[in-house]
Amino acid sequence: MIIEALIPVFLVIALGHGLRRIGFPGDAFWPLMEQVTYFVIFPCFLFSTIAGGNLEGYDIGPMTLALIGAVACMALLTYALWPILGLSGRQFSSFFQTTVRWNGFVALAAIGSLYGKPGLALAAVSFGVLVPLANLLCVYVVTRTASGQPVALAEMGRLLLTNPLLIGCAAGIIVNGAALPVPASLFDTARLIGTAAVPLGLLAVGASLDLAAARSSVIVISAASAMRLLLMPALMLGACKLFGVEGTAMAVAVICGGTPTATSAYILARQLGGDAPLMANLITATTLGAMLTLPLVISLLAPG
Repeated sequence: MIIEALIPVFLVIALGHGLRRIGFPGDAFWPLMEQVTYFVIFPCFLFSTIAGGNLEGYDIGPMTLALIGAVACMALLTYALWPILGLSGRQFSSFFQTTVRWNGFVALAAIGSLYGKPGLALAAVSFGVLVPLANLLCVYVVTRTASGQPVALAEMGRLLLTNPLLIGCAAGIIVNGAALPVPASLFDTARLIGTAAVPLGLLAVGASLDLAAARSSVIVISAASAMRLLLMPALMLGACKLFGVEGTAMAVAVICGGTPTATSAYILARQLGGDAPLMANLITATTLGAMLTLPLVISLLAPG
């Protein structure tokens, strides 16, 4: 059941990689598609899913604490390992992004296949917690370790407030929580646009894979992949147990913890002076590794 539900996820990723390899529809297409998905389609998905989600019967507070707690533990552990790993500041910034950032497209596809609309509603709420937290941590760490100059608080605030994913999450939470009326035509438009988020996101993940480059830096890549794909979901499970999160909410949290690193980490590394080539290798390695580890994580840690 679990493997059957995840096979389409990785087949779409493989399709994206295959299309990029044969040059269809051209290299210029993929960056444009990623921009449309990130700035328009994905925010529409988050808004429509959260705003229209039925969260009655779910106590979001403990789940929120579990998500924050697990990510905080991973961030502290990663920092503690820096002297042991012997990485430069630029290398460590990419290592840190790997362990902390998560791929929402893979999470949504897996959760939707396994848990349907209730799972997607909880997954969208997870975005409202994890997206700002991961962005806040990674922007600060990359700027501090890669350049030695942490980003100013005003700039940090601007980056977060203008993040389209955060805007989509916040709008959905406000509409759902306050029971605000939304014209059916507008809501249906957002939902229709949002249906393209998962397939386009997975195609973009596949197109970004660089299998040849992933063979370098084996030790660093292996350590980061193990922390991202095995330790992170274990921390998420422990946090859920600690805060009393059970059932579908626990499964959603653990799956989010077990996804590969987000492809947006490469963009951040390139823009803020991190080790972009290493980041690309880490994204590829964790995406390929997740094909083996995610079914294991779901079957062992998040039975549902």
